[in-house]
Amino acid sequence: MAAQNGRDLLIKLDINGDQTFETIAGLRATRISFNAETVDVTSLESTGRWRELLGGAGVRSAQISGSGVFKDEGTDERARQIFFEGEVPDFQVVIPDFGIVQGAFMITSIEYAGSHDGEATYELALASAGALAFTAL
Repeated sequence: MAAQNGRDLLIKLDINGDQTFETIAGLRATRISFNAETVDVTSLESTGRWRELLGGAGVRSAQISGSGVFKDEGTDERARQIFFEGEVPDFQVVIPDFGIVQGAFMITSIEYAGSHDGEATYELALASAGALAFTAL
C-alpha cells in the first residue's frame, strides 16, 4: 500500500439518526485503535509452560480520538449534545485505501482549550458501544 494523506482518515457522525454521515468539522488529527482482550487458558499440561490463549473469546473494542480547531459548525454542536445527553449514535471512520468502520460509539470525553494568542481547540474521545461493521474500499 502506498503512503496516504493523514487528512483522508475521517471521523463521520450520524447527524440525525437517519444514517446521514457528516465529517466532524475542524479535526486536524484523528486516530482509531482496535483492541481484543485475551482469555488465558494455560494449564499444567501446556507445552513447555507456554501461555495458551482461547481464540475468539475475549472482548473486542475500538477507541477513536481526534483533535482540531473549534469551528462552531453543526457537527460540533451535535457532538456536545451527544455527550451531555448520553446518546450512543453511529459513527463512521474512513480509513484511506482500507475501508470504513461503522457502529455505535459513546463520546467519553470532550476537551476544549485555547490561548490568548491562538485559536480555540478541542479533543474528542470515543469508545465503541456495540458491534462494528467493516466495509472494504
